Amino acid sequence: MTRTVLIIEDNPGIGELVRMQVSDLGMNAVLLDRGDTGLERFREGGIDLVILDLMLPGLDGLAVCREIRSSPGYVPVLMLTAKSTELDRVLGLEMGADDYLTKPFSVAELAARVKALFRRVDALSQGSPASKEVEEIQVEGLKIDPVRRRVFVDDHEVDLTAREFDLLWHFASHRGRVFSRAQLLDAVWGYNHEGYEHTVNTHINRLRNKIEADAADPRYVQTVWGVGYRFMD
Repeated sequence: MTRTVLIIEDNPGIGELVRMQVSDLGMNAVLLDRGDTGLERFREGGIDLVILDLMLPGLDGLAVCREIRSSPGYVPVLMLTAKSTELDRVLGLEMGADDYLTKPFSVAELAARVKALFRRVDALSQGSPASKEVEEIQVEGLKIDPVRRRVFVDDHEVDLTAREFDLLWHFASHRGRVFSRAQLLDAVWGYNHEGYEHTVNTHINRLRNKIEADAADPRYVQTVWGVGYRFMD
């Protein structure tokens, strides 16, 4: 079946560029320029991916993303933003965005992100831990349930985004192994573009803030200086 991508972008030039690229990838593209009308179209159903601008009239991108995440089912969200501050990226991820692109971006970057998100969706439905009888991981107060995609620290459930869970599961499934940022991008995000390792940094920082007693002195996800990260051995 042909996938349908909802693009919510109020800049006509960028919106048309994204629409053309999505169409070139063989997907149906629906382009709207307001957050409220975009959310209405999403609620009608049949959307496989949302490409969402941060700054929108009617309803901003953060509010739209929050509403999408509160809806039943999982639809990936790729957020576009003209801003490049850490706060803007964190806010988007906090609302449940799976990934983000900072304007200006190349069509090659956009295509890679879209393909990676769909590869991830396919993996979740066909070959992910959630679709198999995989045993949960328990280590020093941390419990990861791969079937229900739930995480507990000292018996208290921790609310992780889909990408944060995938990152934690990848680490915990390879205890003691050191991964570079580029390797994590390939394994968890499904792409690797030079200069985007900061995406890994942002997610690891957020993950630590949720699962570690002291994010500045992490017990589970440890830094190997000059190399990358590893899960406790």
